[in-house]
Amino acid sequence: MAGPALWKYALAKVETGVFVYRRKTFRQYGGIYCFIISINAWVVCKVPNHNCNISKPLPIHHKYIQSGDLRIASIISQLYVFSSPVTFIQHPSLELLDDFAVLFQSYQHILALDFAIKEINENPQILPNVTMGFSIYNSYFSPSWTYLASMELLFAQNRLIPNFKCGVQNNPAAVIGGPDICLHMATILDIYKIPQLIYGSAPLMHKAAQAVFIQQMFPDESHQHRGLLQLLLYFRWTWIGVLAVNDAKGETFVQEVLPVFSLHGICFDFIAEFPNVDFYSDFTDVMDEIYKTFYIIVKSTAKVIILYGAMESMTFLKTFVQYSEVEDISMKTKVWIMTAEMDFTSISLQRDWDINFLQGALSFAVHSREVPGFREFLLIRNPTIAEHDVFLRHFWAQAFRCLFHHSDPNNQYGTICTRKEKMATLPASVFELSMTGQSYNVYNAVYAVVHALEAMRSSKIKHNTIVGRSVQKLQNQPLWQLHSFLRRVSFNNSAGENISFDKDGELIGGFDINNWVTFPNQSFLRIQVGRIDPMVSPDKSFNIYEDSIMWPKSFNQASPFSLCNELCEAGYSKVKKEGEPFCCYDCLPCPEGKISKEKDLDDCSPCPEDYYPNPERNICIPKRFMFLSYEEPMGISLTVLSLSFSLMTTLVITIFIKHKDTPIIKANNKNLTYILLVSLLLSFLCVFLFIGKPDKIVCLLRQPAFGIIFSVAVSCVLAKTFVVVLAFMATKPGSRLRKWVGGRMVSFILLSCSLVQASFCSVWLIMSPPYPDFDVHSLSEEVIMECSEGSVTMFYCVLSFLGFLAVVSFSAAFLARKLPDSFNEAKFITFSMLVFCSVWLCFVPTYLSTRGKYMLAVEIFSMISSSAGLLVCIFFPKCFIIVMRPELNNKHHLMKRKI
Repeated sequence: MAGPALWKYALAKVETGVFVYRRKTFRQYGGIYCFIISINAWVVCKVPNHNCNISKPLPIHHKYIQSGDLRIASIISQLYVFSSPVTFIQHPSLELLDDFAVLFQSYQHILALDFAIKEINENPQILPNVTMGFSIYNSYFSPSWTYLASMELLFAQNRLIPNFKCGVQNNPAAVIGGPDICLHMATILDIYKIPQLIYGSAPLMHKAAQAVFIQQMFPDESHQHRGLLQLLLYFRWTWIGVLAVNDAKGETFVQEVLPVFSLHGICFDFIAEFPNVDFYSDFTDVMDEIYKTFYIIVKSTAKVIILYGAMESMTFLKTFVQYSEVEDISMKTKVWIMTAEMDFTSISLQRDWDINFLQGALSFAVHSREVPGFREFLLIRNPTIAEHDVFLRHFWAQAFRCLFHHSDPNNQYGTICTRKEKMATLPASVFELSMTGQSYNVYNAVYAVVHALEAMRSSKIKHNTIVGRSVQKLQNQPLWQLHSFLRRVSFNNSAGENISFDKDGELIGGFDINNWVTFPNQSFLRIQVGRIDPMVSPDKSFNIYEDSIMWPKSFNQASPFSLCNELCEAGYSKVKKEGEPFCCYDCLPCPEGKISKEKDLDDCSPCPEDYYPNPERNICIPKRFMFLSYEEPMGISLTVLSLSFSLMTTLVITIFIKHKDTPIIKANNKNLTYILLVSLLLSFLCVFLFIGKPDKIVCLLRQPAFGIIFSVAVSCVLAKTFVVVLAFMATKPGSRLRKWVGGRMVSFILLSCSLVQASFCSVWLIMSPPYPDFDVHSLSEEVIMECSEGSVTMFYCVLSFLGFLAVVSFSAAFLARKLPDSFNEAKFITFSMLVFCSVWLCFVPTYLSTRGKYMLAVEIFSMISSSAGLLVCIFFPKCFIIVMRPELNNKHHLMKRKI
């Protein structure tokens, strides 16, 4: 039936006062006005200037009312209606009541309200002489029924005449509603300024328009968001998936909260939306979306998935798991993190669905404590002692799968309810005996209203504005004034918790972190394993007890990793992959000199100067101190070599002294020879300044002693060369050089050369003397203990002057090599200086290319080699004649043979 026929039916039924049916257009027909009052386009029609003498409309069928002097109302979705399309064969309201499914968990919310009212009425300290009652209406998870319930609780005798006051009104002091229907009931209740308390996380609303009379029994969500971030960072879950409900809050979470996560190093494998599946929605319309989301999660490598949803979102999660069972894909390798906006919800149709996917899940919940006496109140609850509880009958039948009588049209079970069934036997997936966070909020909401009423009553008495009995004082007051007292209320509940609200009407409190442990009989436990307490200092606000967490079995009770790739081992650092999120990276070994002690570090850190990395580059090892010691083979070898040549030099000196009066000794300038031999002996002994641990005195003496001793030795060789040359030239007739032959020339050369070198050394020691030093950079694994040269310039000046003397001596000897044999010592000097110069020419590049003790070894070897070259080349032929061929050591043979 469509078009005008529908409107004719509406006009025919208008005498009932208010009539509700589905239509998406707005009309005015004659004197009857119809206006849209719900998001589903439910229409209310009324007659202008209508009197109140009309018949009653069809009321809400499922409600639980307890009379009292004052009452608190509640609109809760506990029964889900399976409705058929409206045919207008009978009243549309009747056509919506075809069959029912029970949302098991919501029944505890009803009992929490009942229990709180019972406690208040039994406590003479709270509102004495005033009896509190309640009215609980079922909204059927429907905005339309929520509107109807909101009007019904406002009007007396069920005459729903908007904008009219017919009969005696008994408006409730406040209305407690669920988060799923809070905005719908606020549309009506805000008009009458009725305080409303929402026991879950309310949708986003305009505070100046929609939330004027709303109090939230839910803390500031920013605390939960920070706690969620801290939880991810604590377990180092940097690669996660996010499923957010497709509504305004889900969009805000994705656009405003997740970017903050990214700033702290969290990456997202996927950010997907899941449909906002309300119980009154057509579920078949969203199956394609669920199917797409299913495959996004299946393909995801993230082990942790955040589910940001609403109270009904558990239905989506269960449907999702049903998909995985059909596809034979295990969802037990994921850790679900659920926000406090969600709660465990299931209708009777889902009772036997598997909940093992929740094993090891983590969920946030409004901080709560067990209320004394509530568990006992639940255990004795049954249809016999609570006959007026309409909701209990439906809950009992579907929870225990029984009939109250054989002709009960709402049950399909064969067994009869004995009314002696025990709630304690029900699995937690059907009914939890411990108070849930949502029920705790309902309980505190009732007490908040009562304490606000007490504060308002005390305020009126104090100002003497009203007199009479307490009941009349409160009943006769405009209860919209209660709202200001609610904002300021603060009290301690029976669990010892302080309950108060902030300036925005949100509960001041924190969140618990719960771990889900499931059992084969579809029961479960929520174990508190953490806490977010915004009332303490920020560094102590987040607490987690990791050892108490039961993880999914697939992780073998180890904390799962949720990373884009495996952690970089110690000794490696992360390198970003091009084109991938920043949480995806490669691992490269630490460069030379750096380590990483921990896994998954962004960069390697350098070792201290006196440490070096181990081969794995994960720890720093103290460097060994390196110097040329007497204990090592190289030091022993050089020491033995130096001592051997020292003994040889001593032997040569002994031979020369013993045969000092022989012609061969006299012919070679005896004094100059002794000086040369002593300088050679000292040069061999000078080696010991270069071996051993360097100290201040050794460093001061080492290079200057080497420079002066070798300068004296080379000066002696130079003097010997000049003596030979001058001796030959002086034998020519009329030569003027005879006066230079003798000790004067030798002394001049020896003293002048030695003084020049000594001057260089003196300036060096005065301006920038050598000193002990540690070279920590040249070698990777050793600290070189060395003598710093102080002034490198002066060192090379000393070395250069020594080279200059050697070149001059070699040149002079080379020019004199063809002199007659009688005077020819120049050939031996030429060969010895050739060896000397060759050694020191090789020394310079070798010295500059080595470090540490090897540099010293090169210098020592050069000293020994060059000195040995002078000793062997100049003195070995003479010693051979003196010792082995003494017959040649006479003046006659000396004049005729080559020396």
